[in-house]
Amino acid sequence: MSALGGLNKTPNGVVIGLVQLALPAVKTPADLAAQTQRIVAMVGKARRNMPTMDLVVFPEYALHGLSMDTNPAIMCSLDGPEVAAFKQACIDNNIWGCFSIMEQNPGAYPFNSGLIIDNTGAVKLYYRKMHPWVPVEPWEPGDIGIPVIDGPKGAKIALIICHDGMFPEMARECAYKGAEIMIRTAGYTAPVRDAWRFTNQSNSFCNLMVTANVCMCGTDGTFDSMGEGMIVNFDGTIIAHGTSGRADEIITAEVRPDLVREARKHWSVENNIYQFGHRGFTAVAGGAQDCPYTYMQDLAAGRYKLPWENEVVHTDGTSCGFPAPARRFGERLDKAAE
Repeated sequence: MSALGGLNKTPNGVVIGLVQLALPAVKTPADLAAQTQRIVAMVGKARRNMPTMDLVVFPEYALHGLSMDTNPAIMCSLDGPEVAAFKQACIDNNIWGCFSIMEQNPGAYPFNSGLIIDNTGAVKLYYRKMHPWVPVEPWEPGDIGIPVIDGPKGAKIALIICHDGMFPEMARECAYKGAEIMIRTAGYTAPVRDAWRFTNQSNSFCNLMVTANVCMCGTDGTFDSMGEGMIVNFDGTIIAHGTSGRADEIITAEVRPDLVREARKHWSVENNIYQFGHRGFTAVAGGAQDCPYTYMQDLAAGRYKLPWENEVVHTDGTSCGFPAPARRFGERLDKAAE
């Protein structure tokens, strides 16, 4: 199904490359500039490595590393030099690219943002991570939802970031909005390997959706990221998997969005993305279309509360050295977080 990693590209195929990028240590603007050029060079490598490739995907933290440093001097903006360099790399190599930035957000903590840029240098998708990996990550929770775009060959593509993929609701939202391919970029380290694998497969199977997933790789002298590039078909089977842990390896495969569309139309049993909203359609016309899930009702009403809510120990970032927050979601401070 992978068409030998995309070497044998078919007319309806989309070839994806997942870059298991070596984990950097970025502390200064000079480090940031050097890492930007390293990513640009890897875009060129991806094109040379696989002339059939449509989309090259870089992991979360590809630009900034795993330090969680919110220093404004190394934060990025959509109109900054880093994004401009990524745009030019996509133009120069006639390829779509998926990139990660830590984005300036004056008056609050930075956003952990992802971009998909097309082969003309246009930003087609812009996403802010909705579920930072608390309490470790200080990033502002995303506030623009999950966009879905028309990508190469007209494939419907969504992007989520790392911890987002541990919430089945995130993948379901992508599919509900039409995504046929969901990209999941990450910086995860080895202790999360098993959860990474089975959530990637579950996200695909439960939504009849291809998922393309990749982490940073190697060590920065403190953290050890795991690579684990995984392309999973809509039936949950793994098409390609980077198990070597080799930094800078590019995991490739062809995927078929047309077969996703076919399955969503023609599957009967296990067409879960449809059947979720049409419970028991064999017994009742159209199936039950109510919302019997208490957690959904409570979340929508602003009263989400677990039975053990008052016993939860970690409810802010103080255990990881961050000050207890003084703002509510949507509020701003007079100056950017430092």
